[in-house]
Amino acid sequence: MNDESAFMQHAIDIAEKGIGRVSPNPPVGCILVQGDRIIAEGWHNQIGDLHAEQAAIADAEKRGENTEGCVAFVTLEPCNHFGRTPPCTQALLWAGVSKVVIASRDPNPNVRGKGIDALIEAGIEVEIGIQKPKAEAQMQAFLNWCEFRRPLVTLKMAVDANDKVDDRNAPARRFTTELSLQFAHALRRQCDAILVGSQTVIRDNPSLTIRKVDSDGSPNPTRIILDTRGEINKDAIVWNNNATTLRIVGQEKCDEIQGIESISMPTVTESKKPDDLLDLLGDRGIQELLIEGGPSVWTSFLENGVVDRIIHIRSEIEFDEGPEMKLSDRLLSLNNLELIDERRDTGDIIQIFTRGGRTLPHQRWPYPSD
Repeated sequence: MNDESAFMQHAIDIAEKGIGRVSPNPPVGCILVQGDRIIAEGWHNQIGDLHAEQAAIADAEKRGENTEGCVAFVTLEPCNHFGRTPPCTQALLWAGVSKVVIASRDPNPNVRGKGIDALIEAGIEVEIGIQKPKAEAQMQAFLNWCEFRRPLVTLKMAVDANDKVDDRNAPARRFTTELSLQFAHALRRQCDAILVGSQTVIRDNPSLTIRKVDSDGSPNPTRIILDTRGEINKDAIVWNNNATTLRIVGQEKCDEIQGIESISMPTVTESKKPDDLLDLLGDRGIQELLIEGGPSVWTSFLENGVVDRIIHIRSEIEFDEGPEMKLSDRLLSLNNLELIDERRDTGDIIQIFTRGGRTLPHQRWPYPSD
């Protein structure tokens, strides 16, 4: 790995600190280099906070480092517009950088080449494409949203040794290991929204919040509840105020639940076509959606070919009687899903499938690298 690649890898590593915290913005990292020495670093840490370039410049000031003539390595094209913060291009010019090395162009219409053009017009040397595949893998949910205006869909399903998802002869209970449960909560930390059907809520009464891992500043994901006929009890935990909740109902008139937004979407609830819901979530800036249950919801998303990842957890437990959910080759093919990883370190077998064999955001995903 040459020096430029190594410097950009460092920027990618620190960008990871923003995953789960900065959506709908992407995770971005930036380092400032004088000669062969890193003099400052920064990353987009929280929505509304400094962008990575601005954070790196602030870090240099704090350290008493001179930024005049330095080289900036940044994982995404700097913005050139006013949003929650001033343009990053102006910050880089103010800092006196001589060159900006960029891993990936920004496809967001608000940026899309304007940041690069502004730097070049100001006489700054620009290099593009260093460590591009790794940077784009890290921000894949953001790039997917920019292209399709829909969230990237991850489906998590847990089954027993014989593909059963529940034991109808016993009270509802968790049957995967504690480590697998932590893995599931790490998934929640990565996502903007989490979706379940009414039967999952009625059977399990889940909270659908981040609890088994350190949230590290990440908010609880928005809860999307498919309550087709308004069957869910008004006292269900998902209606509390621990997270924003969106209730999707069908054609039948359902009683309102205080403090909960309800939207009638029969195409989703009756026709089992999730497209309208995915478009709605995309319009609301939801970039990563986690589907947790149950079998009928899994099937509707898989049959419509809209699943981008599957996390398949198989327990050693064997249920007596209950519904089954087999992940068939047909369903995998319909979504162009390929097995890219299999893990056995939790006591269960966790298989990860991705569309087209796409790599995961980073090696230890969904856990932080450090």
